[in-house]
Amino acid sequence: MKRLKVAFILIILLSVFIFINAYNYVEAISDNLYNSVFRLHVIANSNSKEDQDLKYIVRDNLINYMNEKCKNLTSKEAVIQYAENNIAEIKSIAEKAIKENGYNYPVIVEIGNYEFPTKVYGDISFPNGFYDALRVKIGKSTGQNWWCVMFPPLCFIDSSTGIVPDSSKKALKETLSEENYKIISESENSDITIKFKLIEFFENNGFITAKN
Repeated sequence: MKRLKVAFILIILLSVFIFINAYNYVEAISDNLYNSVFRLHVIANSNSKEDQDLKYIVRDNLINYMNEKCKNLTSKEAVIQYAENNIAEIKSIAEKAIKENGYNYPVIVEIGNYEFPTKVYGDISFPNGFYDALRVKIGKSTGQNWWCVMFPPLCFIDSSTGIVPDSSKKALKETLSEENYKIISESENSDITIKFKLIEFFENNGFITAKN
């Protein structure tokens, strides 16, 4: 009986040790990942086909604008600063696209830290968690939403092809730590998959929270 108690205590201590080490790892990794990415988030007025089509038109106009204006910016902070300084123009672009297509929906544009689900961009995957983002809400904003990674620039990637251009991968490598880049890009590696799931587990259960 005494040996069983000792074995039980050792198992508990080992479990706690593993949990603490996993937590410390995920906290360090997630901080770098979430703090390195700036996303674009567009929410449709409703789920009707017309409103969903309009959402994509607004998206395309905003992406074209931001891509042109931010093409020479080399940091997330610089892109956010540009968006903050030009939020009125960004709103105007969205409103113009809406009116040109026969609608009169109001638009709310805001920059903040929001929760996103796991998302796959071609052969790159981002775990769920809280990311800084430029959010555009159309009308009642009760429809399905659309999002992409504005920095590093992944918004032009067609996820249906399953391929992320080398230029985008280069930008990711330069922005993220080596470990983080492996986690989001090497989905076929079993060790990396476990690490990806660890991040999701801690995020889903509220152990890791966004740090602004």
